[in-house]
Amino acid sequence: MSRLTIASVLLPLAVALTPVGADAATPVPRAAAGATIQNDVFWKDTAGNPIYSQGGGVLKVGNTYYWYGVKYSGAVSYYNNPAGGKNGNVGFSAITIYSSTDLANWKFEGNAMTPSDVGGWVGRVGVSRNPTTGKYVLATQGNGGLVFGTSSTPNGHFTYAGTQSNIQNVSTGMSGDQSVFTDDDGRAYLVFSNKSGRSHLYVSPLRSSDFLHAEAAKNVYNSSAGGREGNIMFKQNGTYYFCSSDLHGWNSSHTYCITAKNIMGPYSAEFVLQGTDADFSHVTQTGLAFTVTGSAGSFVMFGGDRWSDFAGNGLGYNDWVPVSFNGTTPVFHSLSQWNVDAAAGTWSAGSGNNYVLNPSAEADRVAQNNLAGWTNVGGNVNSNKLGGHTGRWAIAQSSTSAYNATRYQNISLPNGTYTLSAWVKRSGGQKKATIFAKNFGASEVNRSISQSMGTWTKVTVPGITVTNGSIQVGVFSDANAGNWVNVDDFSLTQTS
Repeated sequence: MSRLTIASVLLPLAVALTPVGADAATPVPRAAAGATIQNDVFWKDTAGNPIYSQGGGVLKVGNTYYWYGVKYSGAVSYYNNPAGGKNGNVGFSAITIYSSTDLANWKFEGNAMTPSDVGGWVGRVGVSRNPTTGKYVLATQGNGGLVFGTSSTPNGHFTYAGTQSNIQNVSTGMSGDQSVFTDDDGRAYLVFSNKSGRSHLYVSPLRSSDFLHAEAAKNVYNSSAGGREGNIMFKQNGTYYFCSSDLHGWNSSHTYCITAKNIMGPYSAEFVLQGTDADFSHVTQTGLAFTVTGSAGSFVMFGGDRWSDFAGNGLGYNDWVPVSFNGTTPVFHSLSQWNVDAAAGTWSAGSGNNYVLNPSAEADRVAQNNLAGWTNVGGNVNSNKLGGHTGRWAIAQSSTSAYNATRYQNISLPNGTYTLSAWVKRSGGQKKATIFAKNFGASEVNRSISQSMGTWTKVTVPGITVTNGSIQVGVFSDANAGNWVNVDDFSLTQTS
């Protein structure tokens, strides 16, 4: 399967397993057949063209899912030259529409709106169907306010229907980041934080007669630990989950949630969505969420936006993962590859899933000594450095004095045979330096990286047979003053 596509495949019956980040009491559901979602790559549509869709939403009509998002000029330039690194071209090109019945293969349907329909910067798109008019209503930020458009079909061109410049009861008068949530009864709501500051969270019903106006908003939560953006909502067994990201700009973040039994509140205290801490939501920002319900089960699809063209967070723009529930507790499953059966409402980890979290040191966004998902021995000789094999950052060990250091990650995973790999550059001269795997039910296995190598070189440790459901992987250095090693793109995949 090409790494630059989301390929549909027929899969044998998958065994239930618990990936990293999942609660031990929350086994991965079984998926008998379906399609494969490959994250950490640039997605292509069914015609082989790049998918450009960010800051959007998904609406299901019949058995078809329609995905709406924004195409930015910077996304195109980054796709064509990812080695060129971060760029800030936020020029609006179009609001795109894609359709799918399996959630992995997406057909380009056309543009919902273009600059001739709405001017200036456009972002955070959502679509719902009004049951009274039968029209599909698009809501997006644009024209300095809240822009609405309508269409008689979910995949047609949307006609501009007006701009709302003020939402009643909002501290700054208008929404910051937003999304559209459609409830079980067909009512639609705008879920958002306030413009400028974004420390206040709101729910605003869209006018029931036509959805072309956001009614008076209810302030449901105020953040005391910084603003919240990337606001999304999903519902499970009568509970509403309002989730957001840190106020980092277009960058990766933990996911923060509040819950309520009534969409207008009262809401609970804020908590971090389980599974989003170790790699900052699979190096994404909250982008969209919707429930996938089928003949055998259901789960929530978390659509993470990786604004790589702007923030330099690694390859790909969209990284989607499943959210399951341990009772009322939602669990985020950080998977690089997974199988989905949309008709059955089931999923499983893919055979090519990388079980290492934050494998490219991209989640942290800035220079750090203690990286998300990793544990250090040896103190600040461990860091991350600009100039990774992919993305902006790489794991590093170096010091002007002699040192002994380890950076490692403990991983829970199904028993089987695995291959560990990483890309390495190094000064050489260490007494000992290795990429290693241990604590998997047998003696440590490793590969030496103490030889000088000034270009990125792949190091592989094959044939690791895990028998106790866990493993520790990492990089070790027993080094002299001035010795250094940079490591990027760790990978641990099952081979049998």
